[in-house]
This record gives sequence, C-alpha cells and structure tokens, in this order.
Amino acid sequence: MTRVYNFSAGPAALPESVLKTAAAEMLDWHGSGMSVMEMSHRGPQFMAIAAQAQSLLRELMDIPANYKVLFMQGGAIAENAIVPMNLLRGHASADYIDTGEWSRRSIEEARRYARVNVAASAEDTGYTTIPGRSTWRLDPQAAYVHICSNETIGGVEYAEPPDVGSVPLVADMSSSILSRPVDVTRYGAIYGGAQKNIGPAGLTIVIVREDLIGQALAATPSAFDYAVVASHDSMFNTPPTYAIYIAGLVFEWIKSTGGLAAMEARNRHKAALLYDYLDSTDFYRSPVARDCRSLMNVPFKLHDPALDGAFLKGAEARGMVQLKGHRLVGGMRASIYNAMPLEGVLALVSYMREFEAAKG
Repeated sequence: MTRVYNFSAGPAALPESVLKTAAAEMLDWHGSGMSVMEMSHRGPQFMAIAAQAQSLLRELMDIPANYKVLFMQGGAIAENAIVPMNLLRGHASADYIDTGEWSRRSIEEARRYARVNVAASAEDTGYTTIPGRSTWRLDPQAAYVHICSNETIGGVEYAEPPDVGSVPLVADMSSSILSRPVDVTRYGAIYGGAQKNIGPAGLTIVIVREDLIGQALAATPSAFDYAVVASHDSMFNTPPTYAIYIAGLVFEWIKSTGGLAAMEARNRHKAALLYDYLDSTDFYRSPVARDCRSLMNVPFKLHDPALDGAFLKGAEARGMVQLKGHRLVGGMRASIYNAMPLEGVLALVSYMREFEAAKG
C-alpha cells in the first residue's frame, strides 16, 4: 500500500511509526489481552497510559508544577465557552485579539458569558497580518487576554507571545502546539484540539495555571469546571481514552526525534522551502505578511483561479491530497504539521514547478 502525502488541516497526518505501533498493539496492549479501546479508564493499565502521556507532555513543554494538564473533550470550539466560564473569576470583561476565523469564533462564543473587548483586529487587512502590539487597546481590568496563536485558515502565526502585563494571556494553540518550544510561564492558559500535531480528533489539551482555577461560573457544567477536572486527574467523566493513548505515542515520537527544538528546526526548514518558492514566482502567491507567516499552514493562490481544479487534480494523481483552501478564502492550503515529512514538501514544490512550467 502506498501512503499519500496528506496536507489536511485536520484531522491531520500522524507519524507512520505511531500508526504502526498502534496497529501492532490493537488487539493486545502489552500483554493485557485487550485493546486500549476496551480498557476501563479507571483500570491500572489505562491509568498508566494516561499518566505517561501527561508526564511526557510536561517534559516536552517544560510545564511548571504550578500548571495543571487536563485531558478534555469538545475541541477548541468547546473551549471557547469553557475558557470564559472558568477564567472570568468575577471580572466583567475579557480582551480578545481578532486575527482570523478562529479568533472570531472565540469572540462570538465568549460574548455569551462576558463583555468582550476586541482590543485589536486584522480584519481591515483581510486577516493577512497580526496587528502590531502598539495598536492594541487592552483593558487592565480584563480577566484575561485571548489570542489564537496560529490561524489555521488564514495562515498567520505569532512569532512570540505578546507582552500583556499582569493580565493572564490565554492562547488557542490548536494548530501550533508542539511545533516549537513555548515558554509556558508566559501564559495563564493554553488549549488546543489534538487533531493537528498531537493525535486523533476527540482529545483536547488544556494547560492552565493553578491560581486561575476554582472560581468557575455557577452555571458551569461539572465536566467543564477546570477545578473539578483537575481534582479528578482528568477522570471525572470517561475521557477520550484511545486518543490519549495515541497522543502518548506521538509524545514519545517527538522525544525520540530530538524534542521540540529539533522539531522546530525541521518545521522551519520545511516552511522555508515552500515560502521561498512562492516568493520566487508570480504564478503563485502567498497572501500573508512575511513577519507572521505560519510554520504549520501555508495558504497560497494561483495567479489564475480557473486553474485551481487542474492543479488539485494533478496533485492528487501524484499522491498529494487535501490541498484545497478553506471555503472562506479559496485557493490552496498546505498544512505541514510535525508529521509531514520533508519528502512531502519537496514533492509539493517539485509539482508546483512542473505545473507552472506547463500552465504558466
């Protein structure tokens, strides 16, 4: 069987070695006589799997002891509500930075629970930039400042966490988590769906500073209360057990391949190959400002949109799939997450050159 190069924005490609390990252990995990899918989440086998996954994540991200790691469900969209439920802590408002579609989703959901101050927006640029920090109109009384660290659709990414003073910084890192080292202490909370760089859809990672939990809104469901989830070590309700197992295998893979510093080097190399080619030709173009281009999601457009269909058909014939851009922005999008091998990016650039030579 020949595997394709899967450029999907998510659910995304997983490391092949992880898939092979999961396949080998499908019917019998470590002599238990059962699949991880069949295990009780409170049984000793799965408790060991979950503990190891959390320990590896803490090691990879150098998460301090005063931060809780929660394994939750509902994805980032659910966290758009769960965050204000938990982190308003008696405040009336929160600051949000609008850098694209996922920021907008966060803003819309948060407005159900609090007064949202959109402290800065890139809407006037078509979400091709991140507003300069000097333009932000932050409220020092806000409960927190929320950003989307990497906009999967628009392809903009913060190069560094912004300085927001003493107000906690909260980041949706769904599509950039584990792509490079992060100073967790710069954040009050980090959250993200697993289906980009961590594992299959169904698991949501939350990393939250201990002093920020314990004051959830009275109407917060128990399963969404960070304090409740933390006190039960993410076992208050049945967690997404198989997704946690796969995440643990991915964490092991990242560690075995050099950790996050090595991962960042590989990701920067892959992204540079693609962006350098886009910048060298008028046949394709990258709409995103160079100082905030994503390492993970690379949107680009052909000079003639009428060629889009032929481009996608040719790519698929060569074993490259899921390159069609999001319906909101059109064009193409290559998501080159951790598991995308260098060979996949080289193959894409080679095909783009070939297509340009034939149609340019």
